[in-house]
Amino acid sequence: MTRVTGDVAAERIAASILILRGQKVMLDADLAGLYGVSTKRLNEQVARNRERFPADFMFQLTAPEFADLRSQIVISNGRGGRRTPPYAFTEQGVAMLSSVLHSPRAIQVNIEIMRAFVRMREIVGAHRDLARKLDALEQKYDGQFRVVFDAIRQLMAADAKPRRRIGFGRPA
Repeated sequence: MTRVTGDVAAERIAASILILRGQKVMLDADLAGLYGVSTKRLNEQVARNRERFPADFMFQLTAPEFADLRSQIVISNGRGGRRTPPYAFTEQGVAMLSSVLHSPRAIQVNIEIMRAFVRMREIVGAHRDLARKLDALEQKYDGQFRVVFDAIRQLMAADAKPRRRIGFGRPA
């Protein structure tokens, strides 16, 4: 049995967390891969225990959401690919999965996933605290350091510009 703890697993879990409909979620296929079961088996267990998964724990992507996701992460849309929109599980839905998947691996994976969600909340909270402190400093020192504060805010903003590739090969 493969052990799920460690930096690689933590990075894999963090990379699997998506923002859909304003919520942090994980898709059924990603969860199935982490749990070491097929997506079909995971969804069967959820279907058998549907009362444990209300709409705020799990939802199925709409066709437009699925098409958008498919184009973003290159999910096959040809033969052999997934034909139905995936299910997205919120943090509470992921926690509930441990009650329907009973393997030791499922328990260990759930623990690591919960830790990843907590780390993400801590990072977001730290970012908000920093922004609040920056606003307080700006009010305290008026316009004297406006240029500095503006530069810090630009650094805090997400960098949406694509980065140039370095090295040999064709340009992207």
